[in-house]
Amino acid sequence: MKNKYIESFEKSQIEGKNVPEFRAGDTVRVAVRIKEGNKERVQNFEGVCISLRGEGAGKTFTVRKMGANNIGVERIFPLYSESIENIEVVRRGRVRRAKLFYLRDRKGKAARIKELRRK
Repeated sequence: MKNKYIESFEKSQIEGKNVPEFRAGDTVRVAVRIKEGNKERVQNFEGVCISLRGEGAGKTFTVRKMGANNIGVERIFPLYSESIENIEVVRRGRVRRAKLFYLRDRKGKAARIKELRRK
């Protein structure tokens, strides 16, 4: 049971945030606001969402992409963070589990995820 004050604070943090519906296996493009000195810019981070965890204002998701020289890069984003400009679902993946940590061991074509086909 959560404290009612904490609950109302979390609700105010979540209100007004435009978050699309996505799940593990989906390829997402996260536009992150980066501050360098006194300048601010938006940088996209595109990869496969491998996990969603938590609830309320503390909900986070992990995105994994293949960087230069086939090095895997993972970032954990708070879902309702102020630094996230927007989240765009690029493609929907067809997976059978909620956490895709097995992708860390896969390379190349073995790490592919089939696309979910809607009828």
